[in-house]
Amino acid sequence: MELLKLAKERGVLIAAHRGACGGNVPCNSLAAFKAAVNAGADIVELDVERSSDGELFIQHPGMERVHLRFADSIRNYPASVVEHFMLSNSDLAPTQYGIMRFADALELLRGKCIVNIDKFWEHPREIAATVRRLGMEEQVFIKTSNRPEFIDDVERYAPEIPYLTIASGVDTTHEELKKRSINYQGVEALFKTEDDMTASREYIDMLHADGMIAFGNAIVFNYKTVLSAGHTDDISVTEDPALGWGWLADRGFDVIQTDYTYQCNDYLIKTGRRK
Repeated sequence: MELLKLAKERGVLIAAHRGACGGNVPCNSLAAFKAAVNAGADIVELDVERSSDGELFIQHPGMERVHLRFADSIRNYPASVVEHFMLSNSDLAPTQYGIMRFADALELLRGKCIVNIDKFWEHPREIAATVRRLGMEEQVFIKTSNRPEFIDDVERYAPEIPYLTIASGVDTTHEELKKRSINYQGVEALFKTEDDMTASREYIDMLHADGMIAFGNAIVFNYKTVLSAGHTDDISVTEDPALGWGWLADRGFDVIQTDYTYQCNDYLIKTGRRK
């Protein structure tokens, strides 16, 4: 899989953050993943956590209190217990959707979209082994921050799996990553201001010249944590999508991660930024 080639074919790619959730559909759930595909997502982003006996589940580490109404970590419980946890909806009411095993999520999404496995650094050996066992190396990409030990883990456990790094404000590892024995395909570029290196056209053009994609992030998980200099989902749905999704697309980003998959897809198609 070559992500840049896919972006050139389709236009701006849409990554659904933890699927497409809302109302009674919880994030990181079977329903959210199905909804994201139905809404036009090219990529579904998901999070992986491990039970005490080594089984992988779809769960954002540290968010059990919100997503499962459970004041502990699933890391402390065996899979036979974890598999009975039920996810909560946006009102923290229980739903009929249970926590998913990682392998089941991959099988669900096989052939339907690309899968972005975030936080690969949490369980690199186990995640890579599962992807390889299912033969889905060409349908996923893994992502980590650019800490040296995380990059070492990618090279050690998943050298053939498409990989994106995360650079915030300044990218200090691009040239090194090109030399590593990894399937380096691009950067999730975060920036607090439009003047940051990772927001510049020159930087994005450089990535493209090297065959890499620029992954933009419109989500707002905490308004105090700035990921895209205000060009967010919030401004896109409350004021004008041209100020959020449109700005990111016109800046040259090949992927926009969003919590509003359908609306983002609709806007980008109507404005000719996406096929």
